[in-house]
Amino acid sequence: MSLREEARAWLEQQLSTTFAHVRGLGGPGREHEGHEERHAWERHLGKAGWTCLSWPKEYGGRAAPLADQIAFYEEYARAGAPARVGHIGEGLVGPTILEFGTEEQKTRFLPGIQSGEELWCQGYSEPEAGSDLANVQTKAEMSGDEWVVTGQKVWTSLAHVADWCFVLCRTERAEKKHYGLSYLLVPMDQPGVEVRPIVQLTGTSEFNEVFFDGARTHRDHVLGAPGDGWRVAMATLGYERGASTLGQQIGFRRELDRVIEAAKRGGTAADPVIRDRLVQSWLELEVMRLNALRDPQLPITKLYWSEWHRRLGELAQEVQGRAGLVAEGGELNDLQRLYLFSRADTIYAGSSEIQRNLIAERTLGLPR
Repeated sequence: MSLREEARAWLEQQLSTTFAHVRGLGGPGREHEGHEERHAWERHLGKAGWTCLSWPKEYGGRAAPLADQIAFYEEYARAGAPARVGHIGEGLVGPTILEFGTEEQKTRFLPGIQSGEELWCQGYSEPEAGSDLANVQTKAEMSGDEWVVTGQKVWTSLAHVADWCFVLCRTERAEKKHYGLSYLLVPMDQPGVEVRPIVQLTGTSEFNEVFFDGARTHRDHVLGAPGDGWRVAMATLGYERGASTLGQQIGFRRELDRVIEAAKRGGTAADPVIRDRLVQSWLELEVMRLNALRDPQLPITKLYWSEWHRRLGELAQEVQGRAGLVAEGGELNDLQRLYLFSRADTIYAGSSEIQRNLIAERTLGLPR
């Protein structure tokens, strides 16, 4: 049996019986849905060996090749499985620990990620350091055997439910702002850490402000060498665009199908301009899939999907006509939520402007 067949059978069995209640829960703008139930599902995935597929077997993974990883993410999306609550640990800090961590760090942190027991958040952006990430002002100083962290992070996804945060902070004075940074692993449940939810356009709060006021972590919880945090942080961002992109696109296809159905149901599909834009969206999604199959880490990937998704959100509103302007009973429908949340897609994880600069400078070799 291929991994795809194994995954399909397992997901169908689990999501039709014990975990039928979590099917379809969560996702962008809906991270508030069933967190405890989805965390239980995360632990169930880990116990069954369906987390961290790409990791080496000695660290709880399957050493699965890219084709098998893609197969799993596609089957996961097709099954309507819930949005993962452990993806920041599995997809970002976990691979970074594998690359830069000591054996002691791997032994301490990787099992909790693989099992789904410990959840993570990302402490990168600050009020004055978003796209200009090297401008971070959060500081950490050594006091005995601990780092003492002081500063503020913002737009921190799922910080309110996270056990740990990987924090990019300034630990040394340096002439150039890309130097003197360190990548610390900081526990969230301690005095000196305050999390304040940020209410989004959707009315939900999956993003947060995080304030560190003398928060502490052990001196050994620095990933890579002190002062080498920029290199480690950039490696983490590289892991952000991986095989899971293919599963994400199946979710996009479902959203496009709902937009098409709404256009047919409301009669706007008869408008030749709307119909042309629906076809264009379908074609662009096919191009997105082919590019991701070629290389899911292409520099253009994030720019392409985020701009496409934002346009789909705008189209979702247009096909609803005037009805799309009213939240019935005060509750957003799926297409309204798509429109509002997709506005953020071109900003988080690297704004479109920054992505274009990176493509121009690093891929095309153009001057700064």
